[in-house]
Amino acid sequence: MNALLLLYLPILIFLGIAGALAIGFIVAASIIAPKAPDAEKLSSYECGFNAFDDARMKFDVRFYLVSILFIIFDLEVAFLFPWAVALMKLPHATGQWAFWSMLAFLVDVTLGYVYVWKRGALEWE
Repeated sequence: MNALLLLYLPILIFLGIAGALAIGFIVAASIIAPKAPDAEKLSSYECGFNAFDDARMKFDVRFYLVSILFIIFDLEVAFLFPWAVALMKLPHATGQWAFWSMLAFLVDVTLGYVYVWKRGALEWE
């Protein structure tokens, strides 16, 4: 049983060092960091505009449109990484199919990006 527990000793040491570093960084930041709060720094900041008016005021929806478009295109590009890793490990016929299907996917993403760009969804006035 002791030999089995000794296998977990490096993990315990790693967790101990990580915990000590985390606590050390928090303490160091609280000691070293400048402490000059002002009204601007302490004010709440949400959604890209100041919170000084009524909560029911009209606002521009383009902020949310740009953020949603970023998430969509960011997630589509995230599909490239597992594909790129797995492509070289596939057999020749399957690899060709995977290559052409990813090329069609990239053309689709590019056409979507061009459409959004031409419609002016990425323009900020």
